[in-house]
Amino acid sequence: MSSVAAVVAAPGEGPRPPPEWYDAQYNNRARIPEHLEILRAWADRSAETRASLPCTLDLAYGDDPSERLDVYTPRAQGAPVLVYLHGGYWRALDKRDQSFVAAPFVDAGAMVVLPNYALCPAVGIEHIVLQLVQALAWVWRNARAHGGDPERIVVAGHSAGGHLAAMLLACDWHAVAPGLPGDLVKSALAVSGVFELEALRHAPFLAPDLKLDAVSALRLSPAAMPAPRFGRLVAVVGGDESEEFLRQNACIAEAWGVDVVTVCEQVPGRHHMDVLFALADPVERTHRLALQLRGLAPP
Repeated sequence: MSSVAAVVAAPGEGPRPPPEWYDAQYNNRARIPEHLEILRAWADRSAETRASLPCTLDLAYGDDPSERLDVYTPRAQGAPVLVYLHGGYWRALDKRDQSFVAAPFVDAGAMVVLPNYALCPAVGIEHIVLQLVQALAWVWRNARAHGGDPERIVVAGHSAGGHLAAMLLACDWHAVAPGLPGDLVKSALAVSGVFELEALRHAPFLAPDLKLDAVSALRLSPAAMPAPRFGRLVAVVGGDESEEFLRQNACIAEAWGVDVVTVCEQVPGRHHMDVLFALADPVERTHRLALQLRGLAPP
């Protein structure tokens, strides 16, 4: 694969808090006592989704065993396409852990794609970004065969998936392959995304797996990149999340500006894990924002 610098357009340091502060800010499982119950709820709802919706599982978008994706078939041809990227700090979870996100969007008329990717520390974050660039190119080339419209692709992601969604919005698709449109990703929605990776180098529970240095953390930080030329980003974060996740959400709006980050807001009463339920609940504003990005709901 080529480097991230070739396909994406390329914050000073003052005194830093102690390492335990970073762990307290970013270790969401430690912050959420009921995290095991939530993971079980995700798994149960996801199994039900796979059993109840028409889907094709584990299609190959590349040669590596990790390069597989699930496609949820739309109810009608020419549907808008939502590509959803799971989180897990680039080192945990699987597309099947969050299949439940697909259900309400299929009900609303979308084709939904959930890609997998390799995990740290076996690979680095740059490798993951380039895998998903490959996955999105596959979606653009194959959407019609599965009932989707390749001219209406939107990407969404949670946590590390929010970072990856922003990276794909910033991708220079012409550098990936000459036949790809510059606006392959029309818009993106990041739920509790991480946009400035330098902070993660200082969290002991994460740093050994992510293997970031100052240079790679900067290169892989959407907030350090020029604003994307095409599309817009909706950035939401749980109102009950840590101060650092609230800062992360605000920093991408500051970096890319209101013309690109058209929504930057907190979801009241939600923490880092249950905020994902807001994306998958048709009565929630976060879900409606995603529908609007894909043209399935009025503004």
